Amino acid sequence: MLGVFLDRASLDRGDLDFGGLERVLPDLRYFPATAPAEVAGRIEAAEVVISNKVMLDAATIQQAPRLKLIVVVATGVNNVDLDAAAARGVTVCNCRGYGTPAVVQHVFALLLALCTRWPDYQQAARDGRWQRASQFCLLDFPIRELAGKTLGIVGYGELGQGVARVAEAFGMRVLVAQRPGTVEALADRTPLPALLPQVDVLSLHCPLTPATRGLIGAWELALMRRDAILINTARGGLVDEALLADALRRGALGGAGVDVLSLEPPVNGNPLLAPDIPNLIVTPHCAWGSRESRQRLVGQLAENIVGFLAGTPVRVVG
Repeated sequence: MLGVFLDRASLDRGDLDFGGLERVLPDLRYFPATAPAEVAGRIEAAEVVISNKVMLDAATIQQAPRLKLIVVVATGVNNVDLDAAAARGVTVCNCRGYGTPAVVQHVFALLLALCTRWPDYQQAARDGRWQRASQFCLLDFPIRELAGKTLGIVGYGELGQGVARVAEAFGMRVLVAQRPGTVEALADRTPLPALLPQVDVLSLHCPLTPATRGLIGAWELALMRRDAILINTARGGLVDEALLADALRRGALGGAGVDVLSLEPPVNGNPLLAPDIPNLIVTPHCAWGSRESRQRLVGQLAENIVGFLAGTPVRVVG
C-alpha cells in the first residue's frame, strides 16, 4: 500500500525512530509539511494518508480514489471531514492517550508557576529588586499553596483523570463537571454553573465541539472566584480569549495558564498575547511534545495501520 505522511515535521524534530512504522508500511513517503494547494496532488495515488494538522476536506477526499485509511497524528480530528470519509468508505483512526504524562506535568507546571509567582520572583532576582531588598527574602508577590484548594475539571477522560490523581497527591479536593452537550446526568458530576463558584482552579480537558465552543465566556467567568486560576491545555476555542484577557486586567480572575489558542500559530495576533495582561502564562501548544509522547504517537500510527490491514481497525473515529 502506498502511504503519505503529509506533515512529519509537526511531529519529528529529528529525534524519533520511525522503523516500526516503516516496517508496517514500507512504501511510505514523507513530506515535512504540505500546503493546502499541494494536498490533492500528494494524496491522489495514496491508500493511506497520515496527517497531523493538514486539512482533508470533502473535496480533497473525493480527489483521492484509492484512499482507504486516514490516520490522524492526534486525538482531535477536526481537520478531517468525517462525513465525506464515511460516504467514501474511508476509515479514519486517531491516536489517544499518548501525551498524558507530558500534558499532566505541563498543567501543574503552569499552575505551580502561577501559585508560586515563579516568573515574577525570577524577574525580581534578575532585575535587581531582590538585591535592593531590606531583608534576606523577597515576598512581594502572594504565594498560594495547592493543599486544601478545590480543583474543577471539565473533561474526565484519561487526561482529566491523570490531572485529578496528581491534584489529590497535592492535597486538593477534586470536582468533575458535567460537560455541556452530554445528555445523561451522572451522580459524580457537578453541573458547570454549580461547579464554577466552588473552585480555586479550573482545568479544561474536553474536546472542542459545537457544544463546548465558547465554553468559558462572560457568564462563566463571572461565576468564578476573583482569585481563581484557569488552566487550558485542551483547545483554544473553549475560551473567549478577549473576555479572559479583560478579566485578568480587571483583577476579576486570579490568573490563567494556556497552552492553546483559537488560531495556531497566531499569525494575526491574539488577545492573550498582549504584553499588559497580569498573571498570565501562555505556552505555544507544547504541553504534549515530550520526546516520549511523540515516540508513542509513532507507535500508535503503526498499530492503527496494522489493525486496519488485519481487518480489525483500532482507534476508529466516527
